[in-house]
Amino acid sequence: MDDELWALIEPFLPPWPERSPGPRPVSDRLCLQGILFVLCNDIAWQLLPIELGFGYGQTCWRRLDRW
Repeated sequence: MDDELWALIEPFLPPWPERSPGPRPVSDRLCLQGILFVLCNDIAWQLLPIELGFGYGQTCWRRLDRW
């Protein structure tokens, strides 16, 4: 995802809660890229390759659920 597209999308995402349990390990931008990868490739969340750097599929799914 290029910087221009991210600049359009980022304002619509809710801020990370100040009192969230634990650190936010994966950035919103990477999670969104993981979500788009899963949807575009029509794969299960568990099959998101960790090697791509988007985090685990479950992490991306939880972030999508939070949004």
